[in-house]
Amino acid sequence: MSKNLKIFLGVSYLLILFYFLYFIFTSIEVNRLDDFLYYKEIQSDLETYISTNTLTNVIYFFVFSVIWVTLLGFGSPILIISGILFGQIIGTLISLFSISIGALILYSIGNFFFRDLVKSLLEKKFNKYIQLFQKNEFFYFFIYRFIGGLGIPFGLQNLIPILFGMKKINYFFASFFGFIPGFFIINTIGAGLNNYISVADSFSMIDLIFTPEIYLPIIMFSILMFFSIIIKKKFFDDTN
Repeated sequence: MSKNLKIFLGVSYLLILFYFLYFIFTSIEVNRLDDFLYYKEIQSDLETYISTNTLTNVIYFFVFSVIWVTLLGFGSPILIISGILFGQIIGTLISLFSISIGALILYSIGNFFFRDLVKSLLEKKFNKYIQLFQKNEFFYFFIYRFIGGLGIPFGLQNLIPILFGMKKINYFFASFFGFIPGFFIINTIGAGLNNYISVADSFSMIDLIFTPEIYLPIIMFSILMFFSIIIKKKFFDDTN
């Protein structure tokens, strides 16, 4: 049963990925990739398309994001795209709920079908964190999400709690609240990129970097990373 499900998930993920890539590459005019006006046209078309039926498009994007994360997809592209398509606030909310739910589904599937496999592959490597999480799973998993998962790839981050049997309700809310700062910042960058493309007449890297909608969230992200390093040393270093 677990083997069949594993094959199904793998095939489903590949089909979704190939369809997404096919859609992207068949929609792109490769010969115009160096033309800034081309990106302005795409931005304008997307804005018009989204605004014609915002609720439906939000639902589509939400469902896609949940499936994407459930099938071990990366989180960062979802954050940037949600900021571009839906703006700072709505984009943050969509990505928070969809990625938190997708991660919870992935954790539930992994914990039910692949618990022994995950433990055999990961328990030795992450053993130093298991006892720490068991002290207060909500608090430490919240910190773990807040600091970006200790640099562990996102799909793998979502499976680590299998090692200490985390409660699903704690998993969801610790993820949701831990995600907020990073998700807000990255969605803000996405929204800033969208705004820059819509108002600029030509592309300039210097102008882009010094656009308030870009450099302010980058500064915020740098501050978040600084505090993340401090928090990591305090709570997760081998010396503690």
